[in-house]
Amino acid sequence: MPAIRVSDITILPRVIAPSSAIARPVKSLTTAPQGFEGEGFPVRRAFAGVDLAQLDPFIHLDQMGEVEYAPGEPKGTPWHPHRGFETVTYIIDGIFDHRDNNGGGGTITDGDTQWMTAGAGILHIETPPEHLVMSGGLFHGFQLWVNLPAAKKWSPPAYQDLRASEVALLASEDGGALIRVIAGEVDGHQGPGTTQTPITLVHATLQPGAELRLPWRRDYNALVYTLAGNGYVGEERRPVQMGQLTVFGDGDCIVVRAADTQESRAPEMELFILGGQPIGEPVAWMGPFVMNTKREVLQAFEDFQKGLLGTVPAVHIPSSAPKSTLNRGGEGSKLGGDRKIDANVDAKNVLSAHNAPTEMQEKP
Repeated sequence: MPAIRVSDITILPRVIAPSSAIARPVKSLTTAPQGFEGEGFPVRRAFAGVDLAQLDPFIHLDQMGEVEYAPGEPKGTPWHPHRGFETVTYIIDGIFDHRDNNGGGGTITDGDTQWMTAGAGILHIETPPEHLVMSGGLFHGFQLWVNLPAAKKWSPPAYQDLRASEVALLASEDGGALIRVIAGEVDGHQGPGTTQTPITLVHATLQPGAELRLPWRRDYNALVYTLAGNGYVGEERRPVQMGQLTVFGDGDCIVVRAADTQESRAPEMELFILGGQPIGEPVAWMGPFVMNTKREVLQAFEDFQKGLLGTVPAVHIPSSAPKSTLNRGGEGSKLGGDRKIDANVDAKNVLSAHNAPTEMQEKP
């Protein structure tokens, strides 16, 4: 599990929770079901079975892999649309290509992150590069969906390419945990991601027996997904293992302790920690669209079928070049070519993209 490593953790800034900090209690512990998405990604749906109100401002989280592909086996997703939220793709092992019809995209590998704001509407595709398809290899990563408030759902699409070298690196008070801040702020240290919705994303690695007491904003919710290893969550020391999501209650810090003994195939405890300021608005979600009302979701499908969310293929625009604004109708994308996706043929792929629900999900 390469992601981002350091040769000497003792030189990193230490994160120390104040002695007066109140540890957040454990509200729930759920186990992610396993399945497949797109053209055959093995995934664990980390948020399955958790009420959307507890997740706000997050919508969806998939752990992709960990899988060792044989030559010819690596798979990706077909072209598909999004509207109303942001996708965050974090790669721990392997290589991944992204392209979208707004000119965003690139290749990410160990510890890199692709941050795409779908906003008013975008088409994109995620695939392993051709050389990885030919050779096979290890693949492991996450995709997170971050909701946008109603005022920002019609914003122009945008793209951020976050490199592993930009991530803020910290150590726990006992020196036994490496903390990677991808976005947001931890104990005064800022991650590189620019967020439309106030959130914090952290990938932490705990050595056997190490304890992490992570200061956490009281006005944020707190979710911890265990992606490898086993240990205990909360002051109450609830046992937790790989593939489980912990939802914490109110407080000032998150407490996780790695078990003294780990399995040989997962010698460390790996955590994906996230939290944000709840938006507190109605949510209507089906397939690749996350809006505020059922009518807006159905309108998104209609706009996609009419080709208003864009065409493919796209012309890549360097990150320094300005991107055209995509308005509510979907016009204004920087496109190369005028071939529209066959929305009727691809309807099944659109609905099932990223294991999204095929029936309307609503939160008042």
